[in-house]
Amino acid sequence: MSIVVYLGDAQETREWVDLLSGLLPEFEVRDFDDPGNMDAVEYAVVWAPPAGRIAQFPNLKAVVSIGAGVDHVLRDPQLPRHLPILRTTGPDMVQRLREYVSLHVLTHHRDLAITDANQAQAIWQQIVTPVAQKRRVGIMGLGNIARACAQTLASLGFDTAGWSRSGGEVEGVAVFSGTDGLPDFLARTDILVCLLPLTPQTRDILNADLFARLPRGARLINAARGGHLVEADFLEALESGQLGGATLDVFWTEPLPADHPFWRHPKIRVTPHIASMIDAETGASVIATNIRAFAATGTSEAIADANRGY
Repeated sequence: MSIVVYLGDAQETREWVDLLSGLLPEFEVRDFDDPGNMDAVEYAVVWAPPAGRIAQFPNLKAVVSIGAGVDHVLRDPQLPRHLPILRTTGPDMVQRLREYVSLHVLTHHRDLAITDANQAQAIWQQIVTPVAQKRRVGIMGLGNIARACAQTLASLGFDTAGWSRSGGEVEGVAVFSGTDGLPDFLARTDILVCLLPLTPQTRDILNADLFARLPRGARLINAARGGHLVEADFLEALESGQLGGATLDVFWTEPLPADHPFWRHPKIRVTPHIASMIDAETGASVIATNIRAFAATGTSEAIADANRGY
């Protein structure tokens, strides 16, 4: 019997192993601390595996990412590059990100940070904000999940645009593309939402030059990867007023260190990488389906393009 090894959140290991065992009775499912016969391990289900862990299994057929992103796998310098990486996506993850993005766009749109601060001081201040049609939201990234988020915001009435390197069409959304389209996209964006994959081309894209191209006082929501954000440039843009506030769900170092300035900055709302965090029951179901399909055919629609990084 071949083995599936789980290497994810240690606090949730038992739940994931039990769920995958029930869904994949033809496999033996074990956790990394007790993998059994290393030569028999054919699939590694992982999130942010330490460097070199995956290479310890000589007969792997595929790596399974517990999430849509695969950058956490590709950053391992010892990763065997011939291995296919299966992404974990599904309707639940799309819905979770739609909820998260809508929540935080609305939070910035209605200036709730001011209301929260006023409540702490028992200040009654009625703030009037524009209607959604007069607020310009821009989504960076136009993959399937980002497209769904853009359409959700457009359905709420926001003047919504999207930008990606390759462009495309999204119903109800103005689309900008490539290096040439980025300045115009930024110039018309009051609330910027980053949903880009992390690739060598997009790393550090949220930098001083980009912030300077936004309207003064624009807001930032980063629910993509911490590697997109140049932290020093970001803090400087907040202090100067070029950025009026931000919501950050992802960080260079996770968990975010307790002494990091983001935690206590009055213009930053921190959430602990939960925008589209998949629950074990749903995730195990998607992963089991993908593993079984790959085992039967040797391929899968869930395979990421390692050269593109997503």
